[in-house]
Amino acid sequence: MESAETLPALDLSLLDLPSTNRLGLSDTSDTKPRILLLYGSNRERSFSRLLTQEAARLLQLMGAETVIFDPSGLPLPDDAPVDHPKVQELRDLVLWSEGQVWCSPERHGAMSAVLKAQIDWIPLTLGAVRPTQGKTLAVMQVSGGSQSFNTVNQMRILGRWMRMLTIPNQSSVPKAYLEFDDADRMKPSAYYDRVVDVMEELVKFTLLVRGREDYLVDRYSERKESADALSARVNQRSI
Repeated sequence: MESAETLPALDLSLLDLPSTNRLGLSDTSDTKPRILLLYGSNRERSFSRLLTQEAARLLQLMGAETVIFDPSGLPLPDDAPVDHPKVQELRDLVLWSEGQVWCSPERHGAMSAVLKAQIDWIPLTLGAVRPTQGKTLAVMQVSGGSQSFNTVNQMRILGRWMRMLTIPNQSSVPKAYLEFDDADRMKPSAYYDRVVDVMEELVKFTLLVRGREDYLVDRYSERKESADALSARVNQRSI
């Protein structure tokens, strides 16, 4: 668990730790929200990784359990079998998670190939399981130049395609090389404050969704399709 001493840019007196009681929930589970964080660069000093690490520290302070996936060594989609160790590690973490954070640098006006490759290795279905359906998602981006929202907007589209519940807030950090000190920690700024906002919101939405995700994404069209398939099987047996 992170402490205020390890978060020098944070004013702890103003932090509103997410609470099931404040959310009006009767759930008293001691299980921490499980959050998987993905970042989109393999550079030695990757600012998307540094921002992801700041997010993980905040999430831990807010009571979440976090895992950051290291994309180094993950093969290109369809360039290796699905039993590749890095692919299996990623898929297992996706199944483990209740919520996710995606953070990518903006490259040529879009998300990086490193981030997209991770998402492309996550199938919409694994047998009877939809690995990402009903999970919460927060999106963040870093840029080397002026502030942009191209990448977070792309990731929102991708999250919707993966049937995830993407929270309203988001983070975009321009000129990221100016926002981290020599110890690779994010400096106090309005950009850091927005990251705090996003992580607070992610934990709150994850707590709200917990135990209700199947109902929230239950769809008439899929119930109808299932009923039609059942009817066809019953009719086939009666022939």
